[in-house]
Amino acid sequence: MSTTGSTGTTTFPTPAHDTDVLVVGAGPTGLLLAGDLAATGLRVTLVERRAAGMSNLTRAFAVHARTLEQLDARGLADELVATGTRLDRLRLFGRAALDLSGLRSRFPFLLITPQYEVERLLERRAVSAGVRFRYGTELRGLRQDADSVTAELAGPAEPTEPTEPTEPTDSAGPGPTTVRARYLVGTDGVRSAVRGALGLPFPGASVIRSLVLADVRLDRKPEDLLTVAAGGDCFAFIAPFGDGWYRVMGWDRTRELPDDAPVDLEDVRTIARRALGSDYGMHDARWVSRFHSDERQAPAYRSGRVFLAGDAAHVHSPAGGQGMNTGLQDAANLSWKLAAVLRGEASDPEALLDSYQAERHPVGARVLRSSGAIIRLAMAHTPLRRTARALAARILGSVRPVAARAMGQISGIGISYGPGARRVPDLSLREGRLYELLRKGEFVLVAPEGTDPALPRTAPVAPDHVIRATWANPARRDILLVRPDGYTAA
Repeated sequence: MSTTGSTGTTTFPTPAHDTDVLVVGAGPTGLLLAGDLAATGLRVTLVERRAAGMSNLTRAFAVHARTLEQLDARGLADELVATGTRLDRLRLFGRAALDLSGLRSRFPFLLITPQYEVERLLERRAVSAGVRFRYGTELRGLRQDADSVTAELAGPAEPTEPTEPTEPTDSAGPGPTTVRARYLVGTDGVRSAVRGALGLPFPGASVIRSLVLADVRLDRKPEDLLTVAAGGDCFAFIAPFGDGWYRVMGWDRTRELPDDAPVDLEDVRTIARRALGSDYGMHDARWVSRFHSDERQAPAYRSGRVFLAGDAAHVHSPAGGQGMNTGLQDAANLSWKLAAVLRGEASDPEALLDSYQAERHPVGARVLRSSGAIIRLAMAHTPLRRTARALAARILGSVRPVAARAMGQISGIGISYGPGARRVPDLSLREGRLYELLRKGEFVLVAPEGTDPALPRTAPVAPDHVIRATWANPARRDILLVRPDGYTAA
């Protein structure tokens, strides 16, 4: 597989391009990105190695406040919240817990719901927006020139419509075919074929081995909504999905086995009894899995006309439930920038596209550090590390600025991209809530009543793609330009 890296120049659609953007990978990150781009009128093709239909065997289960805000800006948050269970306290390890009820957000909680519910809503939106799906299709190679990316695919030549959930498949069907796109985004996970085709390294190492996961039913309901316990040699937690099923995760230092070692419900019960003192009568497991967790990050999220997002760009421990959330926020950051460039609205297209790396790569690095710190404290078994864990628990429980910073990092609402790009909370405007206005996928210019401010000359948006709004509070005299991803525009 070969790639020629080139920043190229922005061009307008020509018949030589089969699609404006080719997205590889139909997980949550790829579905949100593809739906965003198609909603702006761009031609988007999404390819996925799995056969049509999504498996409900999923690892992610936590949706944080900032992700819910992003879904609110797409009209999906309230429907997703109805599928799960709200958690207003997040236990990290030992007695360390974060009180989420004080978050300055419309969603001051952690939502426990399976990843397939997120995918279901995002897929429905992408289909409605006109995304062309090609399931059962693999990327075999790619190359770039000055104005396009040519992808070699193996799979059906015609689009395939999503269907009811099925098990994933490892076969890609007949092929090959080629697709010429103006840009390509790899959202195809930790074993990303896109990243491999670019020749990008994925440095890092395993942080924890032989984690077991299961979705089960319980005879006895746990005392706490989220049940967590960590000792020196094991840890476990149980979280409800809200529909009678529970997610169980566990680790036992004395039984660190390869990923392909057999695992069954009895293994999960044993770890739960050791860590939690009870297995709560687990039965009827619909999924049991053993896996290891890595900490890795690509050094570059962009190579010419190709981008990486989600697990293709970064992967880390499941501690804090930040993985899927970080990927979805990657997609929200990149989608409006690609749309602005492809619509010819960016005064400096290359600088705008480079800002994706500049803004999101540091966030990925911080998530690696925070999730790594949590999992290492949970695994602490030496006296020194246990003392550090106890100290961290006391600090989180008693030092408010530290707790607030931790909540901002894990929930996502504390993340900013510098002074010129700060998260904007849901504002009350004369025209309605800010995040309702953002559902049109455009910039929102908020100004005092009776004023008509001009756009900044460098704003990457055409005047007819700006929604003008007025402060509900007449005392406010400032002017605010909000990007489609809910951050201030410099």
